[in-house]
Amino acid sequence: MFINHTNHPSASWSDEQRQAALAYGEIMDIPFPGIAADLDEAQVQVMAEKALGQMLPLEPSAVLVQGEFTYSYALIKLLQEAGVTVLAACSERQTVTTVNAKQETVRQSVFSFVRFRNYTC
Repeated sequence: MFINHTNHPSASWSDEQRQAALAYGEIMDIPFPGIAADLDEAQVQVMAEKALGQMLPLEPSAVLVQGEFTYSYALIKLLQEAGVTVLAACSERQTVTTVNAKQETVRQSVFSFVRFRNYTC
């Protein structure tokens, strides 16, 4: 099983990203939680431990973790200690710059999935 633990539901992924994830098994979305700025480190750790408790019984072959940094770091460490492969999605940004009718510069970025990269810290 491949667990997607991000703010980006797998239903919105490109075919390339979906196929890369399916190489690890069935895809399951576990939405990334909102992490309030006023939480302290211990509270963030508790949230990471709760997520770990939700994920480990599913016996994932890999977990995609991307979001708020301190929570991600805590969860990545816990998953790695449990022997789970933890991944990040790597993409290329393509930016198109145009000038609109009001002579304002408008930049639009499109992110194209390239691969998953293993957290090896």
